[in-house]
Amino acid sequence: MKILGLSLLLVLLTACSADFIPFSGGALDGKLAPVPDDWSEVSAAEVIQLETNPAKPYSVKLWIIGNGKQLYVHAGANRTTWVEHIEDDPRVKLLIGGNLYELLAERVTDSNDFKAFSAVYVSKYGSRPRNENVEEAYLFRLLSRS
Repeated sequence: MKILGLSLLLVLLTACSADFIPFSGGALDGKLAPVPDDWSEVSAAEVIQLETNPAKPYSVKLWIIGNGKQLYVHAGANRTTWVEHIEDDPRVKLLIGGNLYELLAERVTDSNDFKAFSAVYVSKYGSRPRNENVEEAYLFRLLSRS
């Protein structure tokens, strides 16, 4: 009975396209879009999809922070699979709505950049980011490839 209940719950969540389901996927598909000059409006989405590892695409759903020309994704102090992929190859793709952006990920190491990110994070999500030590946290700025 427990298995049936869990299976039903999983089917319902998947059918509703629940953004909070933490399963990873493969290559992202969308309309290739030019990188905007200002990410504030584009990044208003609560959850986006990030693709890493161009040789064998791996995608995850993440929270995102846009602050004018800056765009960030954050893993806290968790050296997740997507973080490892970025360390090996910084080329990423970002899917927001139906638009696909080809970007490069650059780790943020400056505490002032982290503070600016944190302020926008709090206003968007209502809590502080996990682990705000810039030396321990995996915070990446996403930049245009060109």
